Amino acid sequence: MASRHSVFYSPLLSTLKFLRDEGHQATYSVLGAGQRSYSLIRDGQIDIMQSAVSSNWNPRERGVEPLPVHFAQINQRDGFFLAARHPDAAFEWKKLEGQTLLADHGQQPLVMLKYAVKHNGVDWTKIKIVDAGTPEKMAAAFSAGTADYVHLQAPISTGEIVTSVGASMPAVAFSSLCCSREYQKTDQYWGFRKVYERAREWARTAPPEEVAAAEAALFPGIPPEILADAIRRYQALGCWEGGLEIPRDLYEQALNVFQSAGAIAWRHRYEEVVG
Repeated sequence: MASRHSVFYSPLLSTLKFLRDEGHQATYSVLGAGQRSYSLIRDGQIDIMQSAVSSNWNPRERGVEPLPVHFAQINQRDGFFLAARHPDAAFEWKKLEGQTLLADHGQQPLVMLKYAVKHNGVDWTKIKIVDAGTPEKMAAAFSAGTADYVHLQAPISTGEIVTSVGASMPAVAFSSLCCSREYQKTDQYWGFRKVYERAREWARTAPPEEVAAAEAALFPGIPPEILADAIRRYQALGCWEGGLEIPRDLYEQALNVFQSAGAIAWRHRYEEVVG
């Protein structure tokens, strides 16, 4: 299961193709409104979830047990972009001050955006932030004339991309795969892990057009060249660099980001979340 369906998670989507090509019956779905990934994993409804190390922190602070263990990184950079109404090769983050921004209000995307704004010397309170709901509603609102900028993952169907949030701040443990600690003891887990390692490297290095073709059925209505352009952007950004392990320094940077926004009560130990 994925927390949201996106080209940004191409290493996981490629794994689906690899598994199915090898004859496995791998199912895929997207987390629905009101569902909690830790409950689905705890109750055995799903085996593996695309999530983020940060998804464990607030539940831990509420005393929720058991929580999933995060075992492999997907992305080590934020995958959101800012788009404006017109191309702006000279864009600077300071230009956001006094402007209206349609921002994704998912907890992690918003916390990361706030950090990038601060990291680039901009006063968050001087930006008019608008919550239009889902990414689809955000894109529709922007197309209808709401706001000067919009904050979305690729592919972006409206406006002109002026900057990458991920390229504008340090690398970070952004998204990862998690499961139950019991599932980690199974042969199925180790089999998945080996396939995921191959698929992640393929998504990182294969021509974007090939990756797009492999994922096309999962993104009906998106032209192949637009899909390939999104994959090319993520490859160039270095989202899928590194090995499977979630680097401790990137985990600590994720803590820095959330702590900066006051989104966590304390710093959670690496070993409590990653394994």
